[in-house]
Amino acid sequence: MSEPKQRLLSLDFFRGLTVAAMILVNNPGSWGHIYAPLEHAEWNGCTPTDLIFPFFLWIVGVSIAFAMSSSKADPATHQKTIIKAVKRGIILYLLGFFLAIFGKIISAIIDDKSIWEAFQTVRLLGVLQRIGIVFIISSIIFIKVSTKNIFRALIIILAVYWALMTFIPVPGVGYPNLEKETNLAAWIDRGILTEAHTWASSKTWDPEGILSTLPAIGTCLFGILVGVWMRRKDVDNPTKVAWLFTTGIIAVVLGLLWNLQFPINKALWTSSYVLYAGGLASIGLALCYWIIDVQGFKKFTTPFVVYGVNAITVFFLAGLAPRVLNLIQLTKPDGTKTGLLVRFYETCYMPFFSPINASLVWAITYVLGFYVLLYFMYKKNIIIKV
Repeated sequence: MSEPKQRLLSLDFFRGLTVAAMILVNNPGSWGHIYAPLEHAEWNGCTPTDLIFPFFLWIVGVSIAFAMSSSKADPATHQKTIIKAVKRGIILYLLGFFLAIFGKIISAIIDDKSIWEAFQTVRLLGVLQRIGIVFIISSIIFIKVSTKNIFRALIIILAVYWALMTFIPVPGVGYPNLEKETNLAAWIDRGILTEAHTWASSKTWDPEGILSTLPAIGTCLFGILVGVWMRRKDVDNPTKVAWLFTTGIIAVVLGLLWNLQFPINKALWTSSYVLYAGGLASIGLALCYWIIDVQGFKKFTTPFVVYGVNAITVFFLAGLAPRVLNLIQLTKPDGTKTGLLVRFYETCYMPFFSPINASLVWAITYVLGFYVLLYFMYKKNIIIKV
């Protein structure tokens, strides 16, 4: 992602904290042994893990406001800025698609099968794919639409999605509902993506599906509105912090109230979830901004700033590394084969910790291992921009 021209250390810190948390929860030693806060909610509800992805999309929105404000003010640069945003979004989508298909292609080669089979079952959407799509659409909206109309667009998106999900009868079901396999978003995913190209763990719906991308754009627009406010020169820092806290609290309360009728749900990215997560993100950035940028307490920020300035790079590498390393197959004493990382975990972690703690320590090791790489890049001022 393009880095903001007017940088906030607190924003880099907040982004880095979010990405480090994302890597932590995505890489347990065992998916069968995870502490409850590090798991997603089963369906409705929200755990700390469920806040990570919306926080990142919200931060993308804040970054758009910082990075593109000068272009927004100059109509002559609008087309060039939009073209660059589209290119970046496409690259992000392709990076996500590569992670989805990489293992399938390698398996097809090893098994002497047609590579085309990998494309017939690859997941078309995912985390990086959603970031790319949301980035393109949100950037265009920011460049072309006034701040007041961006706010109106956010309200319309949340209202329209709520109406679609709660009032439109699902074909084949006959009534509107929010259950896993029979809601409108799942029906659209099966009809357009087909079951062969949805999330492998469900096959009947996708947590980063087509319709739920609409409110995900709302999350990014929420961040854009915050970024526009934070860039204002006519407002002092205490007022900015007070406004952020107030906005965050109001959004959280509205999200909780809406939850009574339209449940907070990450997989569906419900409108109540957009307000709840966006409100908590606002409160989080307000706290970081006050401590780091206003009060000047910066010494503790380095580990997460290191993650924040190369956020997409580390997320991609963290997804690619286990896919590559587990291609190296080792033979266990019982004659069965297993991947290199799996074998390393079984040998060096499982014998020394309880199952759930071994899983957690492995995830922490993973985060620390990438920190070493990112710290080297940070010291050499290597920032890879997509």
